[in-house]
Amino acid sequence: QVQLVESGGGLVQAGGSLRLSCAASGVTISKYGMRWFRQAPGKEREFVAAIDCSSGSTYLTDSVKGRFTISRDYAKNTVDLQMNSLEPEDTAVYYCAAGPRALSGQYLERVNYWGQGTQVTGSS
Repeated sequence: QVQLVESGGGLVQAGGSLRLSCAASGVTISKYGMRWFRQAPGKEREFVAAIDCSSGSTYLTDSVKGRFTISRDYAKNTVDLQMNSLEPEDTAVYYCAAGPRALSGQYLERVNYWGQGTQVTGSS
């Protein structure tokens, strides 16, 4: 059974930092492209970041470039999202997801498995 469990969410002041972690079980992350999505209140879920866990190639949506970093840890079978310079607009439920290693074009937002999500709230 595949499980993706997010942790590390919370309340942070504008300009602060949080580190989200996604612990995977039932899958080996090196065989997947791992992704982070987020869904703000009243909005659709949107792509945030992805990493090809084999090559290490990463992709970030424009609004978080220079502020967020995605990384993976084979030994722990985890994927992290380091979020710096947080803004109130980053407030959302953040979801970890596993999908194809291919991350270009139509494959970027393909998902096979979802986590339950963790709340991030940026206060002004």
